[in-house]
Amino acid sequence: MYAKVIVDIAHSQVDRIFEYSCPNGLKKGSRVKVPFGGRIIDGFVIGLSESCSLAPEKVKPIAEAFDESPALVSECFELMERISLRYRVPKAAALRLFLPSEMRQGKVREAFVKYAKLNDISVPISKSAKKQAEIIQFLNQAEQFEFARLCEKFGRGAVNALAEKGVISIEKRKINRNPLSGICGEESAKTLTRGQAEAINNIESSEKRVHLLHGVTGSGKTEIYLQLIAREIERGKTAIFLVPEISLTPQMLSQLRARFKGAAAIMHSGLSAGEKFDEWWRLRSGEAKIAIGARSAVFAPLENLGVIIMDEEHDTSYVSESAPRYSTLEIAEMRAEYNNCKLVLGSATPSVESYIKAADGQFNLIKLPERINKKPMPEIIISDMRKEVKRGNNSTFSAALKDELFKTLESGNQAIIFLNRRGYAKTVICSDCGYVAKCNDCDVSLAYHSEENCLKCHYCGAKYKMLTACPECGGTHVRLGGTGTQRVVADLKKLFPDARILRMDNDTVSGKDGHYKILKQFSERQADILVGTQMIAKGHDFPSVTLVGILDADMSLYFSDYRSGERTFQLITQVSGRSGRADSKGKVVLQTYCPENYILRYAVNYDYTGFFENETQIRKAAKFPPYSLICRVMVTSEDEKAALETLKNVYFEIEAIKEANKDDFLFLNRMHSPIKRLQGRHRYQVLMRLASNSNLCKIYDTAVKFSDSKCLVYVEENPASLS
Repeated sequence: MYAKVIVDIAHSQVDRIFEYSCPNGLKKGSRVKVPFGGRIIDGFVIGLSESCSLAPEKVKPIAEAFDESPALVSECFELMERISLRYRVPKAAALRLFLPSEMRQGKVREAFVKYAKLNDISVPISKSAKKQAEIIQFLNQAEQFEFARLCEKFGRGAVNALAEKGVISIEKRKINRNPLSGICGEESAKTLTRGQAEAINNIESSEKRVHLLHGVTGSGKTEIYLQLIAREIERGKTAIFLVPEISLTPQMLSQLRARFKGAAAIMHSGLSAGEKFDEWWRLRSGEAKIAIGARSAVFAPLENLGVIIMDEEHDTSYVSESAPRYSTLEIAEMRAEYNNCKLVLGSATPSVESYIKAADGQFNLIKLPERINKKPMPEIIISDMRKEVKRGNNSTFSAALKDELFKTLESGNQAIIFLNRRGYAKTVICSDCGYVAKCNDCDVSLAYHSEENCLKCHYCGAKYKMLTACPECGGTHVRLGGTGTQRVVADLKKLFPDARILRMDNDTVSGKDGHYKILKQFSERQADILVGTQMIAKGHDFPSVTLVGILDADMSLYFSDYRSGERTFQLITQVSGRSGRADSKGKVVLQTYCPENYILRYAVNYDYTGFFENETQIRKAAKFPPYSLICRVMVTSEDEKAALETLKNVYFEIEAIKEANKDDFLFLNRMHSPIKRLQGRHRYQVLMRLASNSNLCKIYDTAVKFSDSKCLVYVEENPASLS
């Protein structure tokens, strides 16, 4: 028997099938070790055959097979072909997406625990062996006990002596490393509203594969998801539930475990290697039927999928920023097509691209325009910070926000303060010469973190000592510019010394349950105010929150990105939706230096339709996506000369493609990337706007052609950030 193997080397030169002889019983999808180029490396069996294209004496045998059951299912190999072709990556790189990295590299195995139990035999024990007698007496009561704990209690020598005599036996048992084991919500009977029931029936009866559920915040989208999953589980099928951020998984996992018990397994990068391994195998073996997680959970090893849920579908976190740079939505559509199952996209603020497809009839559009409790959306009060400054108020908070915070705390309710910037201050500036402290490896300013009294780079994580004097002019007039979440907390403590305040950002969440601990504290009313970045902006349900304060609401309006207006509208709508979700009326105070901006007008009125119509007209006139495709080829290298030389080669090749397809190229130019250096690598780009994707494959092939160990070249389509 011969095996067709893809070796686990993500390089175009070995991107083909290799043949090895193998023992009978090996199955397609198994992980193996094979001899390759004088060493033993990992590989994936993608097929088996009784014949081989090579002479028998030239065929090497497989060195080792890993799994009793194949790790990869048939669907993986079809998706491998499609992903490899779509994103122009080696097949090995595509297959890696389906396996946790530690598992793929053989660095993690099943976990076992030894147990000791008393055998039914009588062996004389010496009077001097008091510990042995105590063990026998203890196991008579306990029947069985963990071997390690028994040794701690009575001593390893005594335990081993009894084992040698046959008085006790030691056996190994496989254990499941259960992540977030303390999370389990209480199951409660849910009565569907008329709108929810109609939405479910609409999705079930529609012949369309993709469904866009456009429901305002608090409209009950989550219950629709759970009902759809329950119906598919009853039919013997499986489900994938995707959320955009790790911070949202604890709340969703709690609801899934309450409804489906152990049938839900979690998949995300915050788990330990052992936890990933066990959860992955629970899904692969069929013990778990539902995968819940962030972007990577779309590759969950489930068969016979009945539904894929993609909550907050508009979120840019669903696009991978490392190779392969895949779109989660595209992969979800591939899996939905393969399994002939439903793909449900949910959002209060759908992406313009998705809503256009729904409006055109490509997706099935379902609307939920009201909250399930029939309560109105929270009132949004705009605070013009220009007027505040004129009045002499140079603090972080407007008079209106201070007043509303006081009322909220006095009434015993909770508040959320949102600012999408962590740290204490955004920049450190010399008032004498204008020097701005920057990272040595990245072309970005350093943020000041007061708790550690240091400067941090938010791109590479490097830390620097806080400046006492300017390194350029020696001046000591160093000031802080731009407020971060740390400073907001400090200012709140001065204003409300008795208030209990929690902060949630990348500096305060650590470990796999860091998000859960903070959110649990807040939901249990152990804090009055929650200050945080975008990880608190969406998906959370806190019944006692009646006030949301949005600081620097217009900050994202001025990014050099065609999506800046859309992102601002989405962010304001999502954050505002955390307020007034129960019986009490909610309020939102939105602080801005540009209250007349049309995006804010739409956001204040929760007018998605008006925003969408205006935005599509602008994009159509300017020929921005989805009426065109923005494509950039990034060139990065530690050697700036090498980067420039590669940039020139890439540009000339793409220019030749343009000459042959002039109508398809609306714009083409080469330039420095806005952030010129990141993590020690110089960054250049070829930026283009295309009328269609007809030449995209040629552009990908150009990037592959010039990418090597010295200079990395890769393609981004409609990038989430052009920095």
